[in-house]
Amino acid sequence: MPAPPPVEPARDRLIAAMTDALRRRGLHGIGLTELLQAAQAPKGVLYHHFPGGKTELAVAAIDQVVERMTAGLDKLLATTPDPLQAMRRWIAGATTGLQDTGFEAGCPLATVALESGPEDRALREALARAFERVRERIAQGLTNAGLPAERALGLAALIVAAYEGGLLQSRVAHSAEPIQRATDTLLALLSASPP
Repeated sequence: MPAPPPVEPARDRLIAAMTDALRRRGLHGIGLTELLQAAQAPKGVLYHHFPGGKTELAVAAIDQVVERMTAGLDKLLATTPDPLQAMRRWIAGATTGLQDTGFEAGCPLATVALESGPEDRALREALARAFERVRERIAQGLTNAGLPAERALGLAALIVAAYEGGLLQSRVAHSAEPIQRATDTLLALLSASPP
């Protein structure tokens, strides 16, 4: 008889539940009770691992999402010689993920960024770090392909803006067309532009 699958630790379940909530409904779109039910964790476990409560848990989820994003970018950039083709593949993967959820679960970074206010300092700092890390990874791939560092940083910012904006538009439209059109146009422009 095969062994049962290992039970995910409570901390990991809490982060996974928060990540899913951020992707689908944002931080303020889910209550603490519902979040704890999704994680199958009691309130005491949340405060044991995340003394700052829901906000600290959201920051941990954002950090983990960025770890996965940057690891995926690193892999794509290492295995795809043309960084623009790597960007196409990265955006296509995100688009497929959005489609697989019926256009209900987008990028948690954008979802939280849109609903955060000036009082959400910890969240905004986590988001700023997250976007910066993604831009840096993309810029490094572009620099490795021969682009000057300043141009690579500017192009990375443009690619991230198209990625996030395209996912948001596609989610609202319930169609991959907005992000595909933005990706195709942006990458065609970048391909035609000399370094």
